[in-house]
Amino acid sequence: MAASLGVLGETTSKNVLSCKLLVVGAGGIGCELLKNLVLTGFQDIAVIDLDTIDVSNLNRQFLFRKEHVGKSKAQVAKESAMSFNPNAKIVAYHDSIMSSDYGVDFFKKFDMVMNALDNRAARNHVNRMCLAADIPLIESGTAGYLGQVTVIKKGLTECYECQPKPPQKTFPGCTIRNTPSETIHCVVWAKHLFNQLFGEEDPDQDVSPDTEDPELAAEAGQTALTQDKKADVAGGIDRKSTRAWASETGYDAKKIFNKLFRDDIKYLLSMETLWKKRRPPVPLDFDKLPHSESSEPSSVMRDQRVWSMKECADVFTDCLAGLKKEFAKQGKNGMLIWDKDDDLAMDFVASTANIRSHIFGINLKTRFDIKSMAGNIIPAIATTNAIIAALIVMEGLKILNGRIEDCKQIYLNRQPNPRKKLLVPCALDKPSPKCYVCSSKPEVTVVLNTEKITVKTLEDKILKNAIGMVAPDVEIDDGKGTILISSEEGETEENSDKFLSEFHIGNGSILKCDDFLQNYELKVIIAHTEKLEEEKEFDVVGDLSELQAKPEEEKTANHNGATKDQEEEEDDVMVVDDIEAIKTGTKRKADQDPEAIKAKRVKASSDQSDDIVIL
Repeated sequence: MAASLGVLGETTSKNVLSCKLLVVGAGGIGCELLKNLVLTGFQDIAVIDLDTIDVSNLNRQFLFRKEHVGKSKAQVAKESAMSFNPNAKIVAYHDSIMSSDYGVDFFKKFDMVMNALDNRAARNHVNRMCLAADIPLIESGTAGYLGQVTVIKKGLTECYECQPKPPQKTFPGCTIRNTPSETIHCVVWAKHLFNQLFGEEDPDQDVSPDTEDPELAAEAGQTALTQDKKADVAGGIDRKSTRAWASETGYDAKKIFNKLFRDDIKYLLSMETLWKKRRPPVPLDFDKLPHSESSEPSSVMRDQRVWSMKECADVFTDCLAGLKKEFAKQGKNGMLIWDKDDDLAMDFVASTANIRSHIFGINLKTRFDIKSMAGNIIPAIATTNAIIAALIVMEGLKILNGRIEDCKQIYLNRQPNPRKKLLVPCALDKPSPKCYVCSSKPEVTVVLNTEKITVKTLEDKILKNAIGMVAPDVEIDDGKGTILISSEEGETEENSDKFLSEFHIGNGSILKCDDFLQNYELKVIIAHTEKLEEEKEFDVVGDLSELQAKPEEEKTANHNGATKDQEEEEDDVMVVDDIEAIKTGTKRKADQDPEAIKAKRVKASSDQSDDIVIL
C-alpha cells in the first residue's frame, strides 16, 4: 500500500487518505471499483447496494464466491475489498439509494460520489442529489464491449439528465431471474425459458431462482427447499435442469406452469430481503387462475388486445404441445431456434411473459407490443467493467487534485479507431440551458388530455416514472395554492382517481412540483390535446415551441432523401442536444475531433448498466 501511495505523490497521497467517498452500486463495475479504490489507498469509503448476490453474478463480479450467494452485495463487497487493504474503513449499506434515509445531508458527508449503477431511475436520483449537495459525481456504464465514464459537477458540466436518453435496453441477469419490474424483463425471461426447454441450453440463461444447487441457495433458500421437499416430491418437481425436468414430465403443461409460476415464486418469496423495498410477487396456480376477462372487445384483433390470465394459460398449454412436436422432429441433439415470426414461438413468449408480468404486478401487454420488444441477447463483458472502473479512479484523482477542468468524458469502443485507439477522450460538455433538472429555472411541458389523465397517473407515470421524482408534492398555480398531490401519506388520497380537468387544469395550466428528498423544484406546464400520436398517454417535451414546430419538420426528408424514422433506425444511439433533435433526427454539430464525436454516440447505450443483457 505504501508503494501505491508513493507513486501518486505526496499531495495526492494526502488527498486520497483524507477523501470521503460514496460508491453507489456493488455489481460488475462496483466490485472492480472497490478493489481499485482500496489498492490506490482510499480508506474512507461507503458503499450502498440494494441487491443480494445471485449465482449469475459470479462469472464477472470477482469479490463474490459461491458461499456468498443470497447475501448482501454491499456487505460482501466490503469484506472482500478490505482483504486487499485492512486499513480501509468501509461502511456497507444494504439498501436503496433512493430511500428517504439518504437525503442531501447524507450526500454532503462525502467529497465525491462514484456511480456503478444498473438502472436509469437510480442514476437520475443520484444525479439530482449530487447537484443538490454540490459535490462531484463520476458517472459510468458499460454495454457489452462498450463503456463510458464522465464527470458531473454543478454549474461546470452537463448533468446526467441534460441530454434525453433512448429507451433503456440493458438489464441485469439477477433482475430478470429474481426481481423483474418492467415488461421487458419478463420478455427476456420468457425467451430464456424457450431456450431452456427447446433451444440451445445456456446455464447463464437459467430461468429458475438459484435452485440448481441447494448449497448455493443461501439460508432462506435452504429453508424453503427443506420445507417444500415433500411437496416437490409429491408434485414431481425436482430442482434440476429445466429441460431435463420438463422432459421427465412429458412436457406436462400443468406441472411446468405450477413449477414456474407457483413453486419458483414461493421460493423467491422465501428470500425475504428481496422484498423489503419491493412489491412481493403473487404465485399463480394452474387450477386457480383469476377469472377476469380481457377488457378489449372480442372484435379487436388477437395481436392488438391484452389476453386474460386464462387465455394466457391456454395459449401456453397449446404452444407447449406444438413446440414439443416440433422439438421431437429435430432428433436427439436437435434444437429449436426462437424466431419472432414463428407463431408458436412468439405465442409462447407472449403468454409466458404476460403470466410472469401478472405475478410481479407489471402491466400486461399485447402480443404485438411484446413482439416489438423481443430482440437479440449479448453477455456482459468482465474486462469492460475492469477498464471502466480504472478510468473512474483516474478521473477521481484529477478531481482530488483540483484539476476538474482536466477531466474528460472517456468512451471505450469495440474496435480501434483509425488512430488505433480503443479509448477516446472528449471534452466535458457545458450544462444545457434547456435541462429541466440543472438549469436555473427548471421547467418542462407535458402534453396530455386533461379529461383522461387522473391525478394518480400524473403522480406515478409522469412525475415519478418519466420525470424521475421520488416523493413529489404538487400545487396548482391558480392563485389559491390548491394542493393536488402531497407526499404525506393519505393527505390527498381522495384526489387520486379524479381527472385533472376536475381541478380546472387545462391548456396552459402550471403545476409547481417539489421533491423534498431530492431538493428539486420543477414547473410543469400542461399542454392539453385531445389525442396524442401513437396512442401515447402523455408526452414530456422540453419546450412547447419545439412541439408546435414538429409537424412541419417531420414532413421534410433529410438531405439523403431518408425519412426521419429511417434516419433514426440507422443511428439510434446518436448524442443529441435536446428533445427536438430526437424527434427530427438532427445530430449535434461536430465541434470536436470527429473521432470524439463518433465515440460519443456510444454514450446513449453504454450508460445504462454494468451487469447486462442487451436486447
